[in-house]
Amino acid sequence: MGTSEQVTTRGATELNELAQRHLWMHFTRMGAYDETHQIPIIAKGEGCYVWDASGKKYLDGLSALFCVNAGHGREELGEAMAAQVKELGFFTNWSYAHPKAIELAAKIASIAPGDMNRVFFTSGGSEAVESAIKLCRQYHKETGNPLKTKLIARDTAYHGTTLGALSATGITGLRQPFEPFTPGGCHVPNTNTYHLPDDPNRDPLWAAHAIEERILFEGPDTVSAVILEPVQNAGGCFTPPEGYWQEVRAICDRHDVLLISDEVICSWGRLGEWFGAQRYDYLPDLITTAKGITSAYAPMGAVIARDKIFEPFSHGTKSFTHGITFAGHPVAAACALANIEIFEREDLNGHVRAHEDAFEQMLLGLRDIPIVGDVRGAGYFRAIELVKDQDTKESFSDAESEDLLRGFLSGALYAEGLICRADDRGDPVIQLSPPLIAGPEEFEFIEGVLRKVLTQAATRL
Repeated sequence: MGTSEQVTTRGATELNELAQRHLWMHFTRMGAYDETHQIPIIAKGEGCYVWDASGKKYLDGLSALFCVNAGHGREELGEAMAAQVKELGFFTNWSYAHPKAIELAAKIASIAPGDMNRVFFTSGGSEAVESAIKLCRQYHKETGNPLKTKLIARDTAYHGTTLGALSATGITGLRQPFEPFTPGGCHVPNTNTYHLPDDPNRDPLWAAHAIEERILFEGPDTVSAVILEPVQNAGGCFTPPEGYWQEVRAICDRHDVLLISDEVICSWGRLGEWFGAQRYDYLPDLITTAKGITSAYAPMGAVIARDKIFEPFSHGTKSFTHGITFAGHPVAAACALANIEIFEREDLNGHVRAHEDAFEQMLLGLRDIPIVGDVRGAGYFRAIELVKDQDTKESFSDAESEDLLRGFLSGALYAEGLICRADDRGDPVIQLSPPLIAGPEEFEFIEGVLRKVLTQAATRL
């Protein structure tokens, strides 16, 4: 993709100098940048594409970070926010309400599954998870079970970076620098079966039953909640086996444990439905959401709760003793309402369902490249696991993975005009999560870049 236009008043060189001097980027090895290694600076977006500060065009195959669901350059979202600023720039939801938060909560309740009628807003995903963890603990105290404080999550799962959310996150490298943190986090196997030996006698719901085994080990009277993503992000888009979610729901009901569906990524069309729980036909007690709720045009998240979770807080002097200043911000709420209008008008959920098979088949077609192992995911949320040997499924050592992903793939994919994610928080994977408006033209470009770069990577081994 070529350079075509100037997209910023400051030159790329000046911006890089300023960034390297002053900007502290998230999850970034800042020491990797110097005069010859420039920081990627994205300055403009339109549809499925973005441009860097030098004017080079890229296909945004990651929706920035699984979140620009409606695509870039949606002027109507900016117009909705500007109109809200003229009316009310900000007021808090602490003991007050404002129209846009009310309207958005009602809209979300109308499209959420079952009796999930209560919406507690946050400013983002980690805050949503943190809020859900706290809500579960207080709920159990209010209902006469004060010892129910433990949280069960899955290995390699990512649930956020705040200290409470880190107790659920199952990635050792993200946890160790900040220990000790909130006690009570317990972990069970995820649903990835790619590296398990073939066994026709294996219980197909073994991963669900591992959750019950952990609840019994910890003591059901001490377990507050189970938190799981519909499709697990970290490790590379692990999908659930048939019946998994129904069994987990039954296990939680047997032991009076709340079920949190962490849908910071998997909601708002990413899997072809408003919520991942609808894709897999289960009713959680809580849904955590963020990212695509505004297509990332404004920071916002939420916890969506069933009526039974709200009930202990609905009378007398009771309250959920938790809050965030900017949660339910009127400008972000106006953006979210306008975003949902786009989804409904353009049927973005239906667009994903109509094209997800073509997306999957395109990726499966890359398996003739020797390092392409498993291809998995759902909707517009897919991953390719890279292996040394397709037959044995042998993975790479840590040093090999470092060289493959950071030493070659990340830079080569970006140089070819494709933004995606090369990740090794589990086994090495390439993740793709394009805007929900993507279709055959974008798939063809993704396939061309991946085929070229992955073939080159295979020859390096």
